[in-house]
Formats: sequence, structure tokens, C-alpha cells
Amino acid sequence: MKYKTDQNNGTDVFDRDKRSDIMSRVKSKNTKPEIFVRKALHKKGYRFRLHKKNLAGSPDLVLAKYETAIFIHGCFWHQHPGCKKSTYPKQNAEFWKNKLDKNVERDARARTELENQGWKVIVVWECSLKRNPEEVMDNIEKILLRKNKTRNDNEK
Repeated sequence: MKYKTDQNNGTDVFDRDKRSDIMSRVKSKNTKPEIFVRKALHKKGYRFRLHKKNLAGSPDLVLAKYETAIFIHGCFWHQHPGCKKSTYPKQNAEFWKNKLDKNVERDARARTELENQGWKVIVVWECSLKRNPEEVMDNIEKILLRKNKTRNDNEK
């Protein structure tokens, strides 16, 4: 493996092949945060479907009984506002800005579409789950048990 040493100008520390190998291992499904939420909900007796492709955005978890879709977002990939992980890489900056901005736009469209169809939408951020998993799970359960639907079901 070759290392590049000029990090000050945004040059990657790995050569192209190694970076490609690393990026190919980034998962979009069955991530650790997603599995944590699934196990916690299942343990409390909630049942759900995974990655429903017939719903906007293919939510990570769908609890049809509660008319709720849950997205578990990585702070980098979905650009969590105010989070230290939601930065743009310096290397190939224009590509990353376009890609990540499109992710944010797609997330917003999916949320709006689901809400217009009558779904409650919960977004769980990776950093919130790491910081205080019990609080996040308590908030999810409160939202699930809430009768009325609101646009303010976003975990911070």
C-alpha cells in the first residue's frame, strides 16, 4: 500500500486502489447503528419490515402498524446539520459537494412524500445514537405511541 503524505492540500493519504477498496466496504444497509435500533425495537416487542422499496427513500425500518418510517442516517453521508462529521472532503471537493448535497435533497423529498402519504417519519442520526442511545430509543418509542402525526419527529 502506498501512502501519500501531503495532507495539507487535501491529497488523499491512500493511493487510488486502496481508497477504492476502502470505499467499496462502506455499507448502505445493515450498518451498526441500524442493527442497534432494530435489536432495541425488537426487544421491546415492535415488529417491522426492512428497506421497503415501494416507499419513498426505502426507509431502513417500516412499522406499518404505527404508520411510521425510520431512517438511520450517517452524519457524513446525509450531512447532519451542526455535526462535526458533516464536512466535505477536500480531495475531489466538487464531486463530494454535489454527491452529498444530492443525498440531502433526496432525503428531504422522501420525507415530504412519506408525510404527504400519512406516514410519521423519524430520522435517527448516527452521532445521537452514539452519544445517548437510551434517549434516542425512548424518543422513538414516544413518537411511535403518539396518535397525531407531526413534521417535527426528527431526532437531534
